[in-house]
Amino acid sequence: MTDQARWKATVYVGGLAAMITMENLEAAFLPFGEIADVSLPKPEGPNSMESHRGFGYVEFEDPEDTKEAIDNMDQSELFGKVIKVSAAKPPKNVNEGLGSKTALWEQEGWLAENAVSEEDKTAADRARAVAEDRPEDPMQGLEGLDVAGPAAPA
Repeated sequence: MTDQARWKATVYVGGLAAMITMENLEAAFLPFGEIADVSLPKPEGPNSMESHRGFGYVEFEDPEDTKEAIDNMDQSELFGKVIKVSAAKPPKNVNEGLGSKTALWEQEGWLAENAVSEEDKTAADRARAVAEDRPEDPMQGLEGLDVAGPAAPA
């Protein structure tokens, strides 16, 4: 299964109680279809006493099962806490978008969206050449400024 297909078959489960285990989460979502994987991301801090970060992911074998799981489990209570269940989103690439260490214009996604066709480049060069061939009149736009001071009464 491709990564894109895996994310379509995965639900995000947020607001989990601290005592939830992977086995509890799997048991809660088992009625909605065959489960391929369950994960509870660990806290990033090395000194953290918590077993998980308060959310997890449940991946189903069939992407159709995610809709049933979301419809039935979103805003339900699990171990005394109301949980949020929604379709999982693929993680953002650290090197893409704002906040990355790579300049925006050097990123592949930005280049693909903002690529300029050869036809447009040629048209812009032609317009620039026409503008350069025409000498600019330094007096243009100064027609009414030949007399100093306030305008004479009519």
